[in-house]
Amino acid sequence: MLIEHRSYVLHPGRQTAFLELMETEGILIEAPILGGLVGYYATDIGELNKVVHLWAYESHGERERRRAILAADPAWRAFVPKVLPLIRHMRSEILVPASFSPIPRI
Repeated sequence: MLIEHRSYVLHPGRQTAFLELMETEGILIEAPILGGLVGYYATDIGELNKVVHLWAYESHGERERRRAILAADPAWRAFVPKVLPLIRHMRSEILVPASFSPIPRI
């Protein structure tokens, strides 16, 4: 099991528009393909205009396979140009749980 920690720092004032697009369009495409959504969050304190989402995968191979399917999906390809102009910086980290860490149910 691993967790992908994806974060987007948005241009100031664009967080509401980004979250609305994700809620009404993006997540409806993304979630069925990627599976394992642990959570979707916006920062309140610290770095502002930041959105974080966590995805659970059984392995690196499963993540690669699912991300390739998403990248090839016509609906996703049509959606991405809507949100890209809102994003200033993107980051993806793979988190491997310690042996004593609780594992989220996916």
